[in-house]
Amino acid sequence: MARNFYYITMLRDPVSRYLSEWKHVQRGATWKTSLHMCDGRSPTPDELPTCYEGDDWSGVSLQEFMDCSYNLASNRQVRMLADLSLVGCYNLTFMNESERNMILLQSAKNNLKNMAFFGLTEFQRKTQYLFERTFNLKFISPFTQFNVTRASNVDIGEDVRRRIEELNFLDVQLYEYAKDLFLQRFQYSKQEEHQKNRLKRREERRLLREQRAHQWPREEAGEVAVTEDYNSQVARW
Repeated sequence: MARNFYYITMLRDPVSRYLSEWKHVQRGATWKTSLHMCDGRSPTPDELPTCYEGDDWSGVSLQEFMDCSYNLASNRQVRMLADLSLVGCYNLTFMNESERNMILLQSAKNNLKNMAFFGLTEFQRKTQYLFERTFNLKFISPFTQFNVTRASNVDIGEDVRRRIEELNFLDVQLYEYAKDLFLQRFQYSKQEEHQKNRLKRREERRLLREQRAHQWPREEAGEVAVTEDYNSQVARW
């Protein structure tokens, strides 16, 4: 049986996502099993050095997490969405940094735009609405917006926030683009739904008028018959 496969994804506010990954790594999470395949091969140790020695990075401070220039947490959303083969995969000497960043960001935007669906963590109800409209499915229960997360519980100053935004400047630009596109799609779907509902109500009113138009002649005929029958009875009396 032929099947259709669709790429979908969820994006998150870059600062919240970065803090969430830091807390995740701090608890001992690793990506050791990830091969980071690109153009048929994994990166060499020189292309992708590790940020820590030992089995994991448990207990890492936020400052240490930010200081590692090889940390894949930085701009992760752009890197995961972009076609890395366009920039030589993980070989940073393939082209200059500014050109590499521009190509990665544009590639991520293009791939996101061409996906059948994407949602935003910060807009759970709108995400559910677009998913249901896109795939003609209904969830049993509404999505819940959890604004209190591990990331939201991290108390950071404005200087640290700016530092995280600088480290994730590509993700920040992608997220702004994604949010704008997401809200456009939501607004378009809402307008389309309203238009369909208006046409449906208009058709229902038309059918109702036709139904009433067919009923009136029969009612008039019934009234004439009753009158004639009454007159004949009067004549007999």
